[in-house]
Amino acid sequence: MTILETDVLVVGAGPAGSLAAREASKNGVNVLLIDKKAEIGAPKRCAEGIITRTLKEANIEYNPRWIAQKIDAIRLVAPNSNELVLDNNVQKLPDTGYILERKVFDKHMAMDAIRNGTRVMLRTQAKTVARMDDMLIVNAISMGQPIEIHAKIIIAADGPESHIARQLGLKSNTPMKDMASCVQYEMVGIDKDNPNQIDIFIGSVAPAGYVWIFPKSDDVANVGLGVLKTYVDDTAHDILNNFVKSHKETQNAQAVEMNVGGDPLGGIVKERYADNIMVVGDAAGFVDPLTGDGIRGALLSGMYAGSVAAKAIKNGDCSKESLNEYYELTENNLNKTYSKFNKIKDFLVTLDDEALNRIIEELSKTNLDEISVKLLLKVILKASPKSIFQIRKMF
Repeated sequence: MTILETDVLVVGAGPAGSLAAREASKNGVNVLLIDKKAEIGAPKRCAEGIITRTLKEANIEYNPRWIAQKIDAIRLVAPNSNELVLDNNVQKLPDTGYILERKVFDKHMAMDAIRNGTRVMLRTQAKTVARMDDMLIVNAISMGQPIEIHAKIIIAADGPESHIARQLGLKSNTPMKDMASCVQYEMVGIDKDNPNQIDIFIGSVAPAGYVWIFPKSDDVANVGLGVLKTYVDDTAHDILNNFVKSHKETQNAQAVEMNVGGDPLGGIVKERYADNIMVVGDAAGFVDPLTGDGIRGALLSGMYAGSVAAKAIKNGDCSKESLNEYYELTENNLNKTYSKFNKIKDFLVTLDDEALNRIIEELSKTNLDEISVKLLLKVILKASPKSIFQIRKMF
């Protein structure tokens, strides 16, 4: 059996894993990045939206090859079809963004890791992991053959179905009640007035979630939804099909690709690191509970983990105490906001269409230059004064 040795083993070559590998390699340690798929980035796992600020935060240089469309407007559609449009002509957006070509973007993130010294192995799936002295031993299947990998640190970036952390005793999985069911079509024949505007539909059209239309060109868009299973009777697939048939933007369009998956909306898990291991991205719940955006959390958690891993290797100390910096970085830069958003999400999913209509109406009267938790709560209370009792319990 082939035995490989490395300082850092990264499991999963999505954005979180590739950023972790990039940072660790850049800081001078030996890194092996493995992925079970034959092609990095395929199939895509999200709506592909990203805000400009995230690229800057993650030190990613803009490349037009992985940009499908620039976004400078948001249309939020209430259950009664009233709209709130945010753009620089009406209300200044906090940030602009892009719709990515994830199949290209993910490859480029892996290429950046390779350019910094990372070794990548495709069609390599980690099966079991165990401790041996101060090392972690991974049994994997690579190109159909068994191999063994010895690593001082593992960075688990193996998605919401992660099993690496669980095998090492970490309770890092999102409870099923907080796992959103997501279905998405990439469609051609979309009828949109503004191809640089994303559309969000809320209410009973997608109970405890929302429908999105993220344009990729004049007549191509990602059309999908995420819903919490405990709030719906129909399947996410059926709910999306009903939307597509009944809305002018989509009723004459056809799908050229379908994606399904789960989105962890329970917040960042507390047990995201231990001796010799850090858990990043969806595997540790780094998803904005309010919007379902997982790219920012993936990129930043991966970047932090890679940097901390390199430092620990150089110091010769891979203990939990040595890796605590990763916890602090993610706590201060991500979880402080996500934990608040999680409470707001838990409240919003209890609202009926009438309450959501009032909230959209109040938002349309509000200056949204600086969107914050405080502003959202103020708008909610104005639209639904009786909510004060629930909000007091949350905070």
